[in-house]
This record gives sequence, structure tokens and C-alpha cells, in this order.
Amino acid sequence: MKAIRIHDYGDAGALQYEDAPAPEIGADGLLIKVVGAGVNPVDYKIRAGFMKAVRALTFPVILGSDVSGVVERVGAAISRYKPGDAVIARTDGAYAEYAAAKIDTVAPAPKSIPLTHAAGIPIAAATAWTVLFESAPLAPGQTVLIQGGSGGVGTFAIQLAKLAGLRVIATTSTRNVSLVRSLGADEVIDYTREDVARQARDVDLVFDTVGGEAQKRLYGVLKKGGLLISIVGPPDESLARDHGITARFERSNVTGPKLAEIAGLIDAGKLTIQIEKEFPLVEARAAHELVESGRARGKVVLRVSG
Repeated sequence: MKAIRIHDYGDAGALQYEDAPAPEIGADGLLIKVVGAGVNPVDYKIRAGFMKAVRALTFPVILGSDVSGVVERVGAAISRYKPGDAVIARTDGAYAEYAAAKIDTVAPAPKSIPLTHAAGIPIAAATAWTVLFESAPLAPGQTVLIQGGSGGVGTFAIQLAKLAGLRVIATTSTRNVSLVRSLGADEVIDYTREDVARQARDVDLVFDTVGGEAQKRLYGVLKKGGLLISIVGPPDESLARDHGITARFERSNVTGPKLAEIAGLIDAGKLTIQIEKEFPLVEARAAHELVESGRARGKVVLRVSG
């Protein structure tokens, strides 16, 4: 099969379109003929070696974790799916013509959007779901500030927060203000023109998708006892204590049932996926460069087949 592999850490030029062996599946696995693969910021961080301390690689390796496609074959213990079923999944080795996934991270694909686009759902949507509904469940009427409202996670988070009855403040750049507002944000702060720390006050939850210095300016917008959750890296707990808040790092928890709920919301017209650009698999380098630039609105996906 054709796949995108890397043979060492490096820039986007390390991505090689080449032949690779098809993956094997166990009794609890599915072999998926890949139609689309999502490109996430963590993909370029893994490629560049930024994640070595927590996720060392054995080369060569196929990158990618988000997949949509059609079931090719199922393991002996699988009865829920059959060949020909359209699915989405969180797995390893998504940038390839075939990918193997465990049953507990697979769900039926939404029927109302192109299957290629559905590859943008798993990690981004499940991350937003995890933070808003599991890590920091808020009561209707409370306020969440979403730092990075136009990104893959941010676009899902705004919509899910509104479905939960929350008041949403979102930050973004000038060119994305209209998009973020159209997703339902009650207040949009253009961080290129406005000081977020001056514009927002008494927030119950800060959902940080950006990190770095931008994150540090958010501690003061939270009310005493408020919560900051970052999906980028561990926040400064000492600084959080100084502000009388709690701050922590949260990883995504992608499960089949969660993906099925999200797909159901998409088919019900209650949730949309924003696709910035679709690239053929062979152009994975360009896809990585776009995501790494930080200018992608919503999701970038690779079209593998179909």
C-alpha cells in the first residue's frame, strides 16, 4: 500500500510518500480502507521530535491518528461492523491506504457530510467534548473563554459549549472574527487589536488551545476558584495559585461511543465541521506546512481514496 512515512525526525520535508506493508489486525480490530486522514497539530510536533520525551518513535513510522473510511475486514471478535460500513476512528498510521483500529475507538461515520471531511472529527471534536463535558462540566449560563476559536478544536468547542447552554467568549484574529461569530460565540475578541485580559472578566472556565505567552494573559480573566484547562501543555500551577484558580493540562479521550454521539449531532444539524483545505495524500507536506503555520481555520484533511 501507499503511505506517508518518516525515517527520522525533521521538518515537513521528512514526509515520504512510499510503499509500506499493510497493517495487521487482531480479534478486536478492524482493517479500514482509508478515505480521509485528519491532520492535527500534534502530527507535526511528533514529526519534528517535540514529543520525543512522551512518545518516542521507532522508524520508519506512518503518521496520523484521525481516519475515515470503509471497513475492509473485521477481527474474529467483531460483530458490530461488517465490510463496507463507513466509519471514523482514532488510530495510529492514518496517513495510508489502509489503517488498523481497535473497536473501542471506532464509530459509524456521519452520513450528512463527505466521508473525507469526517476524518477531521475524531481528535478535535473528542478533545472539545472531553474538556467541556467531562473535565470541566459547567452549568447552563456559566461562561467559558475559548482561546483559539477558529482552530480545529476551537470550532467544535464553540458549538458544543453553546449546545450546553454556556455563554461563550472566543479569541481569534481579524480575518476569522466572522467565522467564529457564525459558530455561535456570544463575544469575539480580536487578539490582534484587543487585549484579552482587559476585555474578559469573571470567566468560569478558560479552554486554552494555544499555550505559550498567550495562555499566561488568561489567568487574570478567571473568577476566584475558576479553572483553566490547556490542551497544549502543562500550565503554570504557581501562577494559577497566585490568581486563586486551578490550572491543568488535559489530554483527549477518544472513544467509539463519544464519536458516535458527535456524529449524531452532525447528522442532526446541530454541529458542523469546518474544513480549511483538503489535500491528496501525496501532498502531505503541504498539509503539514499549513497546519504548522497556525493559520488553518478548522480542519485540514488528506484525501486518500474515494
